[in-house]
Amino acid sequence: MTNRIALAALAFAAAAQAAGAGAAPMLGFSPGGAEAERALEAKFDANLSTAAIDARLKLLAAAPNEVGSPHDKANAEWVLGQLKSWGWDAHIETFQVLYPTPKHEALELVGPTPFEATLNEPPIPGDASSAVRENALPPYLIYAADGDVTGDLVYVNYGNPDDYVALARMGVNVKGKIVIARYGQAWRGLKVKEAYEHGAIGCIIYSDPADDGYGSGDVYPKGAWRPSEGVQRGSVLDIPIESGDPLTPNVGATADAKRIPISEAKVLMKIPALPISYGDAQPLLAALGGPVAPKAWRGGLPITYHVGGGQMGAGSARVHMAVQSDWSLKPIYDVIGVMKGAEYPDEWVIRANHRDGWVFGAWDPLSGQSAMLEEARSMGALAKTGWRPKRTIIYASWDGEEPGLLGSTEWAEEHADELKAKGVLYVNSDTNTRGMFGAGASYSAQRLITQAAGDVKDPETGVSALARAMALLEVRGQAPEANEDAKREARAAAAGEDLPIGALGSGSDYTPFVQHLGIASINFEYGGEGEQGGVYHSQYDTYEHFARFGDPGMVYGVAMAETGGRLMLRTADADVVPLQFGDLAANIGQNLGELHKLSDNLRERAVTVDRLLDAKAYGLADDPTRPTQPPERLDAVPVIDFGPLDTAVARLKTSAAAYDAALAASGPLAAAKHAQLDKVLIGVEHSLTDPQGLPGRPWYQHLIYAPGMLTGYGAKTLPGVREALEGRRWEEAQAYVARTAGVIDAARARIEEATAIVKGGA
Repeated sequence: MTNRIALAALAFAAAAQAAGAGAAPMLGFSPGGAEAERALEAKFDANLSTAAIDARLKLLAAAPNEVGSPHDKANAEWVLGQLKSWGWDAHIETFQVLYPTPKHEALELVGPTPFEATLNEPPIPGDASSAVRENALPPYLIYAADGDVTGDLVYVNYGNPDDYVALARMGVNVKGKIVIARYGQAWRGLKVKEAYEHGAIGCIIYSDPADDGYGSGDVYPKGAWRPSEGVQRGSVLDIPIESGDPLTPNVGATADAKRIPISEAKVLMKIPALPISYGDAQPLLAALGGPVAPKAWRGGLPITYHVGGGQMGAGSARVHMAVQSDWSLKPIYDVIGVMKGAEYPDEWVIRANHRDGWVFGAWDPLSGQSAMLEEARSMGALAKTGWRPKRTIIYASWDGEEPGLLGSTEWAEEHADELKAKGVLYVNSDTNTRGMFGAGASYSAQRLITQAAGDVKDPETGVSALARAMALLEVRGQAPEANEDAKREARAAAAGEDLPIGALGSGSDYTPFVQHLGIASINFEYGGEGEQGGVYHSQYDTYEHFARFGDPGMVYGVAMAETGGRLMLRTADADVVPLQFGDLAANIGQNLGELHKLSDNLRERAVTVDRLLDAKAYGLADDPTRPTQPPERLDAVPVIDFGPLDTAVARLKTSAAAYDAALAASGPLAAAKHAQLDKVLIGVEHSLTDPQGLPGRPWYQHLIYAPGMLTGYGAKTLPGVREALEGRRWEEAQAYVARTAGVIDAARARIEEATAIVKGGA
């Protein structure tokens, strides 16, 4: 059986390589150059060590590592020393950022049965790190408001907008009350923001065991999953508005930077919020009366879930919560290593992973940091043999990512003009575990990603990371529950097309580079099999846990280093910047098709809801003993003229195909043409930005992908149009059709300019 499986896997791998881009000429290289590059990559791989990654991870995660901790600074200085010893020109850039820390936190159930939450994570047997308390950040939601409030408790499920609609239909109002939401589905900051916008005076967020506790498997230490005392810390900074230091928008938070008053910061929450464990949540939820929660709202606790909302003495539970923080500035330390390019020193290829965690941060982020530093060590070894990249390579170890992408954003804002002129590609990673390769990226980098994954061996199967990822897509596409996206990706995998990639939203350090500055970016990782979700942002994200459940033997740390190394080396050494635009045009075309479908669905839903309201169907469908309010009537959806976008995308597809064909057919370019062509290619991604930005958030300037205002991390494609449609702002949608078509036309003009250079540059 084992042999047949292995043979089948090898056959699939061979088919994927032969049919896909892995068999095509290496993007950006002449045939001879590609051969030399693969020989260089073999030397790079030979320098990589699982033992080195393991020892580095253990050292970096040896003490609490959050912003402002002694170990955070010590780690920065250690990374600096390592980079210098490997031959990098390295330095630390320090920024002063608003970073509140807790002075006092309390949560208690006042009635009907008094209970005081522990707000504590006790040590785990067999995990020595979890017993460390000195400098460890307690459970905390950074950038929530100070407050001391008492009110009736209401359970709001995941705290999404649709959940509040459902509560309203149940006759439950959260105004003047404290809400409790479970983690999941949307970013935590949006849960607090939605609670405030619906009139709540406080917000509690807990981890339900159905999501990442015993509902998923055995809890730590027997298994990997969240124990009853585990708490997910995190930031509630309003990152969909802008990332970075709240007091220095659009400029680097240097010591002498001009700062706005805290009262003017747009991204801070306006009500107090606390994270708690499911052990602390159970007595609160058990005390609730009122309507029984809908079936989809019921988690894994051994209670009947109610939503509350009754009057005192009629099924209500009353809660007191208090949060007081020290709202001072703290230093963050970005470590920057530079290897100057031999031919194009003013073209920068940037690789980064953040270094700060919420406590120890072994998985998030040090699994990725340790692997990235192994890349830097191996490149340093190559440089000592005489090799130099054609383009400048920069390795960055960011600080302050967890509270709000602080280190990356402040560095990007401080160097914005230079980055816009010189930034070729930004390659990001964050966490890493055993499992499948996956990436989100600028669409023009899809071919580069595909080819890199095709040349990295998966440690568990021996086939390429690409082949394994494609196999997963095909299998998912055949599942009974597969949606249209899964089926489309399965068809792409079966046809040997480039590996499908996700659009970039937010949640990691690529955000300021791609969405604010317009620099082509990649975010990649391995995962899906390492069981780390249960200790996410908790005291239990330790070296001990990761070594058992995340990446035993650190073999996927090496796979990450091999992948990151290829992306960096190939971009730095290619004859021509290795971006490809057929994928860009195809993906934008797919996004546009989704907008057409969204508009049609909204129109159909409005007609259907109004018809059901007129027929009083909602009342007839109700259980008379548990009546609900009917939904609100929807306004009619006008016809949106997508013509400008349809035309722009059609022209982009033609121009992109012409460039890709011209490059594939071209011989060596004259030396004088290389820099000219690279400058044009670098500008394609920037052309997709608009200095006016997105509605209500001008910091986000990319009109092809952005984090959703109501998803936080999750990407929205063609966001100006899409979110206006979803918000039923019809005039705004029509305006952004024109503006989005304009940036696509600007990118097309750049691509056509590049085609002319290629055709005339021999």
